[in-house]
Amino acid sequence: MSKARLVIMAVVVEKRPVAEVVAQYGVARSWVYELLARWRAEGEAAFEPRSRRPKSSPRATPGVTVELVLRLRKQLAEAGLDAGADTIGWHLRHHHATVVSRATIHRILTRAGAVTPAPGKRPRSSYLRFAAEQPNECWQSDFTHYRLADGRDVEVISWLDDHSRLALHVTAHRRITGQTVVTTFRETVARYGIPASTLTDNGMVYTTRLSGGKGGRNGLETELRKLNIVQKNSRPNHPTTCGKVERFQQTLKKWLRAQPAQPATIADLQTLLDQFVDEYNHRRPHRSLPHRCTPAAAYTARPKATPTGDRAGEVHHRVRADRVDHTGVVTLRVNGRLHHIGIGRTHARTHVILLIHDLQIRVVDAATGELLRELVLDPTRDYQPTGRPPGPAPKRSR
Repeated sequence: MSKARLVIMAVVVEKRPVAEVVAQYGVARSWVYELLARWRAEGEAAFEPRSRRPKSSPRATPGVTVELVLRLRKQLAEAGLDAGADTIGWHLRHHHATVVSRATIHRILTRAGAVTPAPGKRPRSSYLRFAAEQPNECWQSDFTHYRLADGRDVEVISWLDDHSRLALHVTAHRRITGQTVVTTFRETVARYGIPASTLTDNGMVYTTRLSGGKGGRNGLETELRKLNIVQKNSRPNHPTTCGKVERFQQTLKKWLRAQPAQPATIADLQTLLDQFVDEYNHRRPHRSLPHRCTPAAAYTARPKATPTGDRAGEVHHRVRADRVDHTGVVTLRVNGRLHHIGIGRTHARTHVILLIHDLQIRVVDAATGELLRELVLDPTRDYQPTGRPPGPAPKRSR
């Protein structure tokens, strides 16, 4: 039984003096009279617990601000953009001259049922974050698939600055090839300068280091070596190493899904990609950047990094087993391009070993060890014609 009920029973039923009840139960006389008045007015409801919440709260967030927070949440979500408390706070501060703390915005969203609880989600503080100190210190790249409105599958390649998260290049293609990677990289370099390093996954369009030595350097690897750019690749099955560009692609696809009409052609898709890049770089605050600034602001805030190493002395060795075809030719891929090396019909269907030292190539009979051909490959030509056999030149008769 509650103390309030005991007090009322002692005064009303037992007819005991108020002073005696106050002394016995150690309560204030004013509270006893207040309780009696409430009991006479409400009956049994007088014994229910009462809220201690004040009738007014001068420091409460104004209703106009609450409505603005909820409206921004709805607008950003419908546009396919980030609509978290940090982003809403940035828009309030920069576009509405209103400062509201992140915690207050989160409470407003939670009370309105606009936040989906995720108790099992790993907290952001548990991740080890790595970011380049300067713009152009490291560029990340990856490509992703996208299905057009007519059901055709296309691919979108992205180049992203690791320091500022600036979207340097985003284009759609029917299919991403090694040449596509080289072409987009050159276009990005022409606009933003030469980076100090690149970071990608182990896709064959980016590197051949997992090909078992069969492919040689591809086009991108050759381009990076020529410009003295350090090439970094993630370990297999570790996509979080390239997490920034992976996360960028998620943001891009979320924005595309929110558009009223899905693109039907690559040209339509490219128009949308250009709109997104402009929004992402210049008008969308990035929560991972200092002061929640835009990627464009972060990219221009510091001096740009440049290549510091010298890779000119790096030599690429590989050994490749093959067989001369029926026309007397063996093929070899160099810098992402397939070349045909003439050996001679005399050696058709002969099993050979190719000893490759950059562009210096020796073709040896796998069974006898005889040197069949030695040449310096001309990377500008597809077919490498048969020259004179190795050894001293024959004497010319008079």
